[in-house]
Amino acid sequence: MIVDCGVYAAGERQDLPKDPETVAQAIDERADSFGWIGLHEPSDAEMARVQRLFGLHDLAIEDALQLHQRPKVERFGDTLLVVLRTLWYVDEGDAVETGQVTAFVGPRYVVTVRHGEGGELATTRHHLEERASMLGHGPAAVLWAISDAIVDDYERVAEQVEIDVDEIESSVFSPERTSDAERIYRLKREVLEMRRAIDPLREPMEQFAHGVAGLGPKASPFFRDVADHLSRVSDQAEAIDTLLTSALNAHLARVSVQQNDDMRKISAWVAIAAVPTMLAGIYGMNFDNMPELRWHFGYYAILLLMAVVCVTMYRFFRKVGWL
Repeated sequence: MIVDCGVYAAGERQDLPKDPETVAQAIDERADSFGWIGLHEPSDAEMARVQRLFGLHDLAIEDALQLHQRPKVERFGDTLLVVLRTLWYVDEGDAVETGQVTAFVGPRYVVTVRHGEGGELATTRHHLEERASMLGHGPAAVLWAISDAIVDDYERVAEQVEIDVDEIESSVFSPERTSDAERIYRLKREVLEMRRAIDPLREPMEQFAHGVAGLGPKASPFFRDVADHLSRVSDQAEAIDTLLTSALNAHLARVSVQQNDDMRKISAWVAIAAVPTMLAGIYGMNFDNMPELRWHFGYYAILLLMAVVCVTMYRFFRKVGWL
């Protein structure tokens, strides 16, 4: 649906009807204005309506309608197509959910198409409208504000994932027996989803930071700040991935040590139990001529021998750490 439509001139929003046709007409009539049309999961008819008004390329429209596009920047004539992946964190399932924002940036208009629950742009629009000096930069200011908000969301998601990693590390190295392999693997998948959104965006932001035709040289410092934040969160995601790999290896090593410890305990008890079993087996055989078979104290002597040998073996295994 069409979420909002605005026309801006001299850093101020104009009081006009909120529809695409009004935006297109207003920017045609006033040379110092630009328009921003925001859409959320639009229908084909709504996209075709906007396409006709601003002459958007068919391939660009196709990219905007298809979810799970790779972050990228492409130019179609005088229109810049920017595809960004949005991220938000669901703590209940240790899940990183993804969406998409596609921005068409022309000389005097911006059209944003959003998919998914994350990356809402209403707050970004309101903050930008409160800064007339920024709006004076035109469509470049809108693209910067959107990019900055999305990268800030990346940082918040990374912080949430780091909290889960700390919990996993505490669990892996706790004295209690835990089963963390499944959670670690699940988090590694979510970090991979993060890196798919973050890493491809680094090169386009570096391009914007050094100046791109259509955005204006005055916008470069702002994009340098976004590129710096993006680089930082990319390194953060890589560090989280490395920590998870180390935690998984530590968990598997600990499970192996625990299994070896269990086998030693089982072996020790089996060895202790083998002594009375062996003696009972010998004296349970039905032979007539056996030593001590008719001795009065034979039964008690064998029981005492069993007890002495078992206690001796038990103390030995305790000493060497098997029990």
